[in-house]
Amino acid sequence: MANHKSALKRIRSNETKRLRNKYQHKTTRNAIKKLREMTEKNEAEKLFPSVASMIDKLAKNNIIHANKAANLKSGLAKHVAAL
Repeated sequence: MANHKSALKRIRSNETKRLRNKYQHKTTRNAIKKLREMTEKNEAEKLFPSVASMIDKLAKNNIIHANKAANLKSGLAKHVAAL
């Protein structure tokens, strides 16, 4: 275990970031699931922009890969359009 002051601070900050990333990722996954279960088109169209924004933020912060974000958004857009 490292005992340098900077290493200990890095350990603390890494844990904080890990928990924040985990929370944001899980919240986004739940929102995606909720959108996929919707059957009413107008409600889905209202929710889609916020879910797409959440996905974009995950990609921007490198929590998920940019291509995965694009694939998720594309699939959700197709789902909303098909309702």
